[in-house]
Amino acid sequence: MSSDLSSAASVPTHRLPLRSLLFVPGNKTTAWLPKARSAGTDAVVLDLEDAVPEADRSAAVRQVTEALAGRATDASGPALFVRVRPLDGWAAAEELRAVCGAGLSGIVLPKVAGAADVRLADRLLTWCEREHELSHGQLALVPLLETAAALRDAYGCATAAADRVAYLGAVTGAGGDVERAVGYRWSPEGHETHALRSRVLLDVRAAGAPHPVAGLWTRIGDLDGLRAFAEQNRAIGYTGMMAIHPSHVPVINEVFAPAPDELARAARLIAAMEEAQEHSVGAVTFEGEMVDEAMAATARALLAKHT
Repeated sequence: MSSDLSSAASVPTHRLPLRSLLFVPGNKTTAWLPKARSAGTDAVVLDLEDAVPEADRSAAVRQVTEALAGRATDASGPALFVRVRPLDGWAAAEELRAVCGAGLSGIVLPKVAGAADVRLADRLLTWCEREHELSHGQLALVPLLETAAALRDAYGCATAAADRVAYLGAVTGAGGDVERAVGYRWSPEGHETHALRSRVLLDVRAAGAPHPVAGLWTRIGDLDGLRAFAEQNRAIGYTGMMAIHPSHVPVINEVFAPAPDELARAARLIAAMEEAQEHSVGAVTFEGEMVDEAMAATARALLAKHT
């Protein structure tokens, strides 16, 4: 998909697939947002949590709200999300209220401990939507499962606000909250988190969240390692990844977009099955493989999503 989502303005952003979600520090919004757009990211996450020193917080909120106001009048370019602070006090709730509006696609909620945190964020977003005369469920919610309890209950977190949660998964970066919570020792190969990412992915899919995303790759200059990690996540079943540097976006976008020959093969498979069904044949040999209607349905879903 293109990073320009304006053609689908009538569709809530969280019903659209996002291959890449690039973090930008909130206090660097003015300077770095143009670079993020140039990188071709599908979405930008303007960060008001860990990336912002407390002394810069008011300036960061101002820059973020200005960017969102601009997005409200010009819908071109990447979707804009905001990572807020954990909603554990009035100050955080007021920041959430400050950034909600027509230019916002969704909120990234950090340090989720379980479904109760998701339900609280859902209620606050509902109030903000009413205040800004937005339709219910227009603002997406992206819970970051950064505690062992939340990772264990990924299904519950996803279903706690099912009409909002679309981009949810295991974000297993090196040295961060998840590593500390679970106790694994991160490696570039990702063997120690493969089972975790797979189990969370299954929970998220079972909950009906349509676009599970993974991450993060923190080695900025290691694009080969990034590609291998992204391909691993794609093979598991994730549809996108979060990113921390613009140079990572083209790699992630390429990995999570089907190649032209993959789309062409899907079209040929559908044609072969339709021809077989006209002759009352349920399964055929197609390019050396046995295929039936289940494979044709998968091919149709691929084409529907990417053409």
